Amino acid sequence: MVARDTPSTASVACPTCGTPVAWGPDAPERPFCSMRCRLIDLGEWLDGSRTIPGEDAEGQHSGSDSES
Repeated sequence: MVARDTPSTASVACPTCGTPVAWGPDAPERPFCSMRCRLIDLGEWLDGSRTIPGEDAEGQHSGSDSES
């Protein structure tokens, strides 16, 4: 059997609060530090606080019903 060096565990910052999070199976919420931070991030996407810049896809509108 060949002994292998275990690589050091990578760490990332939680996108919500900045807390360091070890990237591995012991951090099930990764890249978030907790379920709370994960839900805060989801809420920001759902309420429109976070978006991906770019043009709307053809056939979609921004949510306003000004066409009525």
